[in-house]
Amino acid sequence: MKTATDDTRQHILDTGHRVMAAKGFSGVGLNELLQEAGVPKGSFYHYFKSKEQFGQALLEDYFKRYLEELSGRFALTEQPVPERLMGYWQRWFDSYSAGTGEQRCLVVKLSAEVADLSEPMRLALRDGTARVVACITECIETGNADGSMNQADPQQTAAALYSLWLGASLLTKIQRTPVFLEHAMLTTRQMLMT
Repeated sequence: MKTATDDTRQHILDTGHRVMAAKGFSGVGLNELLQEAGVPKGSFYHYFKSKEQFGQALLEDYFKRYLEELSGRFALTEQPVPERLMGYWQRWFDSYSAGTGEQRCLVVKLSAEVADLSEPMRLALRDGTARVVACITECIETGNADGSMNQADPQQTAAALYSLWLGASLLTKIQRTPVFLEHAMLTTRQMLMT
């Protein structure tokens, strides 16, 4: 049963996600976060001992939700496995191809910034991204098992594709053009649909 305490903690995390996806971790002060969330400082410290612990909890919450959504997408048995995977990449493409809109992906936004800043946050990113790659790997293995795919090394394919899309997303942010995502989509189709 969900309590008001759970709701307040989640509200702070949701607000942090929105604000930090736009401005980064270092670019958002605690007072700004609390003002955006409409909660007093005491409430923040009731749930989180520090901004760093909040950042770790934020990333863990992000990956929990992301993986639930990803698992649900990959469980759509009415679609062939290659279509499930391409749907995932298409959604990623649609989210980032504008290059200037609000980005929701905390991995793209925070990885370089916090990897050297906070070991607990780096570990949350490491573990979360490893679970995403594992989920993609499992989907590819399902495709191999049902004959709709033929990937010699599903884990290597999953890791390569995830790395490709993270890099393309970063370059899209830098260059403000979807050309890198377009290349990622072409490469992904070649890898998965042949």
